[in-house]
Amino acid sequence: MIQLDQDGDVWTITLDRPDKANALTPGMLAELANVAERAQTAKLFILTGTGRVFSAGADLDAAKAGLATSPDWERLSNAIAALPGLTVAALNGTVAGGACGMALACDLRIATEGSKLFYPVMRLGFLPQPSDVVRMSRLIGPAQTKRILMAGQKITASDALDMGLFQQIVSEGSLLATARDLGSDTMGADLRHVSAIKSMIDAAAPCPATSTTA
Repeated sequence: MIQLDQDGDVWTITLDRPDKANALTPGMLAELANVAERAQTAKLFILTGTGRVFSAGADLDAAKAGLATSPDWERLSNAIAALPGLTVAALNGTVAGGACGMALACDLRIATEGSKLFYPVMRLGFLPQPSDVVRMSRLIGPAQTKRILMAGQKITASDALDMGLFQQIVSEGSLLATARDLGSDTMGADLRHVSAIKSMIDAAAPCPATSTTA
């Protein structure tokens, strides 16, 4: 249910459980974390899915059995964030719940038209992963983060683009090609150079704002 394609320095990980909206089981989550931890030589790391939904988050039955609070969510997102290469979430459709974490951990997020993002922790009674809150707030500010996590709003692709949560909206047929194009300069550079530039940018990233305005 997790497909890994290694094409030289490009690692493409595909969630492949379309009949269940790519909802994650404990095994899928652990496998994703394992792959991300191994991808230290990848200059370009792409996350995507099959079907019309990137991922519905945790499988509902598994979530009730304890998956919602598994440490593997943080292990996965932190492993992605620590990768030296360029990481791209190529969202083939809606991203929901805990699956938002792996997308937020990527350097860039591109999505197909009609994609949405929502993280219904308030309604479901779970806490969001701590790193998800920090990354989301850094990207879009505290008010928009509260709109998603507290007001439970579904964010359309166009709204996500406007607020900086997504960087590009593309057609379904060009999703992976666009992700690879975004990594073309990275692919032509030494990985140490890539990592050095990424570290400089990450070090300069602002801390979450204290203002309550969007």
